[in-house]
Order: sequence, then structure tokens, then C-alpha cells
Amino acid sequence: MIDRFAVFTLRELSAHRGRAIASTVVVAAATALLVAVLCILTSINGAIDSLGDRLVGTASLEVSASSGAGIPGELRDTVAAVDGVAAAVPLIQARVATANGDLLLLGTDASAGRLHSPVQNMVAEHLGALVNTPNGILAGPQSGFPQGAATPINGRAATIVAVLQGDDAEAFNGGRFLFATARTAQLLAGRGNAIDSILVVTDPGADTATVAERIRRAVDGRALVGPPAAAQAKASNGVQLIRYVAVSSAAMTFLVAGFLIYTTMSMAVAGRRARLSILRALGGTRRALVGDLLAETALYATVGAVLGAGIGILIGRYSVGSLPAVFMQTLSARVAFSVPPLVVVAAALGSIVVAVAAAAFAARAVYRVSPVEALAPVGVSRIDRTPGWQRVAAGAAAVVLAAASVFAATTQPGILANSGISVMFAALLAFSFAIGDWLVRAAAALAARWGGPGALAGETIARSPRRSWATLMVVAVAVAASLAISAGNANAVDSAERSFAPLAEADAWVSTSAPGTFATGAALPAELIDRVTQTDGVARVVREQAMFVDVGSQRALLFGLAAGSVNPLLRQVAPELGARVVAGDGVVLTTDLAESLGLRAGDDLSITTPTGRHTIAVLATVPYFSGLNGAIAIGYDRVQEWFGAPGATALQVVAQPGAGAAVVDRLEAGVPAGVHAFSGRAAVAGFRDALAQATTLNHVIWVIVTAIAVVAVFNALFLSVLDRRRELGVLRAIGASRRFTVRTVFAESLAIAVIGALCGIAFGLIQQVIADIASSRAWNVDVGFALVPASFAIAFGVLVVCTLGAVPPARKVSRLSIVDAMRIE
Repeated sequence: MIDRFAVFTLRELSAHRGRAIASTVVVAAATALLVAVLCILTSINGAIDSLGDRLVGTASLEVSASSGAGIPGELRDTVAAVDGVAAAVPLIQARVATANGDLLLLGTDASAGRLHSPVQNMVAEHLGALVNTPNGILAGPQSGFPQGAATPINGRAATIVAVLQGDDAEAFNGGRFLFATARTAQLLAGRGNAIDSILVVTDPGADTATVAERIRRAVDGRALVGPPAAAQAKASNGVQLIRYVAVSSAAMTFLVAGFLIYTTMSMAVAGRRARLSILRALGGTRRALVGDLLAETALYATVGAVLGAGIGILIGRYSVGSLPAVFMQTLSARVAFSVPPLVVVAAALGSIVVAVAAAAFAARAVYRVSPVEALAPVGVSRIDRTPGWQRVAAGAAAVVLAAASVFAATTQPGILANSGISVMFAALLAFSFAIGDWLVRAAAALAARWGGPGALAGETIARSPRRSWATLMVVAVAVAASLAISAGNANAVDSAERSFAPLAEADAWVSTSAPGTFATGAALPAELIDRVTQTDGVARVVREQAMFVDVGSQRALLFGLAAGSVNPLLRQVAPELGARVVAGDGVVLTTDLAESLGLRAGDDLSITTPTGRHTIAVLATVPYFSGLNGAIAIGYDRVQEWFGAPGATALQVVAQPGAGAAVVDRLEAGVPAGVHAFSGRAAVAGFRDALAQATTLNHVIWVIVTAIAVVAVFNALFLSVLDRRRELGVLRAIGASRRFTVRTVFAESLAIAVIGALCGIAFGLIQQVIADIASSRAWNVDVGFALVPASFAIAFGVLVVCTLGAVPPARKVSRLSIVDAMRIE
């Protein structure tokens, strides 16, 4: 085996480096995206698990708030009195606005010592100074604050008592956190007397399930009771889109990569058919020859996987650092980039397996032809033709897959609808295989129209139908991906942006949440609200409160709205219904939330709150992008009453006529650090930027597919030139000019590229339609189909780039020596 590898395989790789490079690039691209996807997923999950594990310690239960308003602080004493509870540790956990950006604020009391957690251990030596300093806080090592600094937190004064150091401090939330006593944390987070959760340490030997049931009876519906990880898992629902887009992107890339590796190996087998037949005639077994081909594939797949893993780490680092904040709002943990070695190894091995499997499928040709038949010219052997039954089977599979795609896109809930996009891609590949002969004939006929060189090129295309179809489909895939990804993303982002358009009707907004995120941050200080109201040029201020609440198994976004609100949920219902919502007579639900809860207009919605369980009528359901959590619109006063959350998390500012821009400038100059003031147009633009950011991985796919397509087209045309070397030598010997032979190569390339591009445009438009339908359900907005001129420009650019793949083969033809071309090996 080693001798065969040294004599034949290495010689083949040296002689045809372009083919090896093409396959290596394909594997590297697929590995890069898979590693990036896995880094994103492990970083998100690692942040959630790490934060929970370092906080929980020995706690076996958690009593958690059903909403961002927290639970009454007195529940701590209620839980502590339950039989079987050894310690009930109150916990305040909130993201707060500071001069150095948003940080995680933790607060607890002396009972935290019973948890024996890493957090309790790292703050123990500073507790005395912390208790004795008014509004004192401990800062994480990456918070950016020096010891002794006085700084506003959510607009309230605080003092940095100490900066924590050590490995535990660096690892906890990436070192970006603040720690305070429970009372100080409540003050800085604007929680009043509320706390976020209670960590429960049970008595030794106590049955956890029994203690949990006793606690449920004691809290009487005012809080949720479960394992400590439950709240973290529920909070992670807000990153569903990121997770699904990442996984679906990897699946799409592997589908494309598998197809391209198959076509590349098919060309490789076709290109060395004569050598393989001679080796078989000399006694080589089919198993040995196929094994050598697979070993060759495994070699450059390994090289590609190693290169791709390094590139994927860089892509993953960039992607984690640019995760849209609007999708991460339900997470209190900071998502830091992490690269588990086993994940990278698994991704690389997965890419190698896919490459070898695709090569094995292509290498079947070695088993299907005799040595004598393999020596026949390309196009004559039966393996150059596809049996009719395979075309029919592919057509039937295309119909089934297309039906499954439409079903998924139109009926599956939420982000599962996006699975229809990948399924439709597979359906289109199957359909293109079914009509492969017609596509090749069309390319040959088109080439034949371009004079003598075109006639020769058309004959070459028709004589090698498999290779011509594979090259044509590489172009089609690149163009379809460009069109579908760019246009589909543009349609979804534009439609989602329109759902936020009513926000622009406000002259200004003031909130502790930045533009492009929902106002679920800390409540604004009362003195700040008064100052905004009294700002010169302000005619009216409308208060709004937003928080996350647990409804059923889902964490939804709840808006408390007052009269005059321009919230998009109210703007989509009749004025009389909007007035009833503001008055507290009912709620408006987003269609995705209503569907997941099985509710319609006229039904009753039950909500768990700190004051018990309440029921309210559903007045209407409307589409609205809410970060995939679903949303509820309810009266502002009702939120204050049920959730006991005083204040407002956002202020909608109405300026006096002609004073809008001046009011925004005054508010921006007057708000404290950590509080944001911005115009209504900036609010809408912020959401658009966040939504566009969510499609970054799709654009990475497009770049990768285009790069692969260029390399694959170059490889296919180069192989065509090699196959016709003696033929081109004969042409030159009987008087054909170099220009004639070069034009032949370009005619072949252009004909294949044009038919492939037309096929790709048709496929891309179909993909765009499915993507729009799926996005309507996934993003919960009515995504309308619209042609995007820029997408066609991008598709044309891909066509040009793929056509340029003929330049290297053409140069080789122009330098072809007649004697060398006609030499018989």
C-alpha cells in the first residue's frame, strides 16, 4: 500500500495540484464554518452553565421570579420557614448600565456563606469593607473600574470598595461583573424590595422533591420552584434564533460541500480513468484502487480540516463578539468566546468523514467499468451516461422534498420553519439531476452558436455530460446561494424593520437599554424622569415598562403601556381595543406566542406574578418581531399593580412643534452615564442593524460557496483541457491557431456559466420565496417577497468570477506544445 501511494498517488497529486487544492479548499471551508458554529454554541452554553455553577454552590432548589420584576423580598422568610430548608439565600441578578458598558450586578446577604460557592469564596475577604461603605460595590477584574472610584450605576451613585483578583474572578462572567450587598444591589438595580431568586439549601437527608412541593404551597403561585438550572435554561430561550441559524448554516454548508467534493472526485476519477484501467489490467484489484482514492481524499481532507479549523476559530471569535444584543437580552451571563479542543477535533473529523464518504460515492465508477471499456474516449463509455431510471427517481425525490419544504415553511412553528430552506435546496439539486441531460444540451447548443470555436466547445460539452453537468451545477449553486441569501435576508430585515416603524413617531426615547434592544433594563430614577419632563421643548412624556415574564414554557416580553404609546403592538389594533389594553381590560399577544399557548382572541391568559396568579382576556393577536420570545401588551397601571415594579424602563418623549432635534440634543447632553437618549429614527435603525447582524453567518456561507465555486470551475475546465490535450495538439498540427484553441476553452466556460447562472437564478428565486415564507413564521412578521436589484448584481458578479475560472486553463492551452500534446504515455 505504501509503495502504491508513493508511486501512483503522490505522483498524481503532484501532476494535478489544482484538483487537490480544490478539494482541500472545499473541506477547509466546510470545517471552518462548522468550527465557528460549534464555538458559538459552546460559548453560549458555557456562559450559561458557568454562571449558574459558580453561583449555585450547594443549593439544590431555586425559587425564581416569573418576570423581570422579581419576587417580593419577604418571600425569603417564607421559604426559610419551610420544613427541610437549611438556608434560603436571596439573590439579585441584573444587568446594569455603567460608564464602562453593561455589567452583571450580583447582590446577596450573609446567608450566602451556606452555599460554599466560588463567588462566595472570592468576595469573603472584602465583606467587612463592603458592608461599611454606603452604596459600596466590589468590581470584577475586567469591569474597568479602579479601587476607590465613585461611579454612577444606572444613574445612582456608587463606590468601588475593591477590585477582585484571581482565576475565579477572571472566569466569572469574563471578569465583567459587580458585587454588592442585597440592599445596595436592590437600590442600584431599581428593584425596590424585590429579589430575583432564592437559592435553597436543604437539610441533610431531606427529600428534595418533597421540600420543593412544600415551597410551592408556601409561595402560593407568586414564584416558580425548580432545580437551580431551570431559570438559566429558561432564560436561554432568547437565543433560539442564533442557535438555529448556526446549526442550519452548518447543515447547508455540509450539503453544499458534500456535493462539491463528490463532483470534484467524480472529475478526478474521470481524469485518471485510463491509468486506473491499466492498473486493473496489470492485476490491481478494485478494492485496492478504491482504497487508494479514499486514502488520497483523506490526506487532503485532513490538510483542509486542519486549515479550516484555524479559520473557523477566527470566524467564531468574530461571530461571538458580534452577537446581536436584542437576541441575548434574556441572558444575564456575558457570552465569552471559548474553544473546547474536543469540539474542534470533532468538527475536523466530521469534515474528513463527509469528504471520504462523498469520494466513496464518486469512486463507484471504478467498480462499474471493465479495464477495456475504461480505455474508451470520454463520452463513449456507459459510465458517462446516466440511466433513465436514475433521472426518474431523482425527479420523484425532488417532488417529495419540495412538498416537505413547503410543508415545513408554512406549518412548522417559529424557527423550525427555517428547515424548509435546506430541504428545498436538496429538492432543487435532485431536480437539476433529473433534467441534467437537457441542461447539458442547452449549454452545448449555446456554445455552438459562437462560430467554429463554439462548435468545438459544444461538442466537448455534449461528449462529457457528467462533468459538464457538475461544473454547471457548481455555478448554479453559487448564483442561487448569492441570490437567495442576499435577497432573502434583505426581505426579512426590511419587513422586520417595518414592524418597528411606529417607534419613529416618538421624537425621542430615554432608557437604560441601548437602541436596537428592548427596554428591559433597570427602571429609570424618579428624579431623572422629572428632569426629562421639565426639559425645555418637551411637551409630554409617556411612560413604558418592559420585562420578561414566564408564560407557560416560554419566556415572553411584556410591555406595560400608557395612553399615547406608539408601541407597535398597539398600533396594529383598532383604537378602541388599544384603549381597552391601556385601561387594563385585556392584552394583545403576538401571533407566535398565541400559537404556542393555543390561545385566540376572546380566550383568557393566565400569568404568574409576584402578587399571585392573574387571568386577563386576550383582545387580539398581531405579528411583531420580539426577539423570538413572543410579546404581550398590557396596561402600564396593571403592570404596576400586579408586578409591584415601580417606575418606568423607557420614556417616550413628545416634543413641542419644531423642537424635536433640539430636544434630542438636550436629552443626550443631560442624561447620566449608562442612560441612553436617542431619536425615534435611531430606535428603528438600531433594530435594523441588530437584525442584519443576525444574518452574518448566512453571508459567511455565501462567501465560502462562491470561493468554492470559482475553484471548482477552474478545476473542471482544467480537467477538460487535460482530457483533450492530444485533440488540441492535432488541431494545432493541422493549422489551428493558439487564439482558436483559447477561444474554444472560453466558449466552453461561458456556455456552462451562462446556463448555470440562469439555472441558479431560477433556483435562487424559488429559495427566496421559501425563505420569505419561513422567515414570516420564524421572525413573526409578514415578510413580503420583493426582488432586490443588488442581489442580481451580486449573482452577475458570481457569474463573471466563475467565468474567469477559464483563464488558467486557457493560458495552458496557449502554451501547449504540439509535440508534447501528441506524445503517448
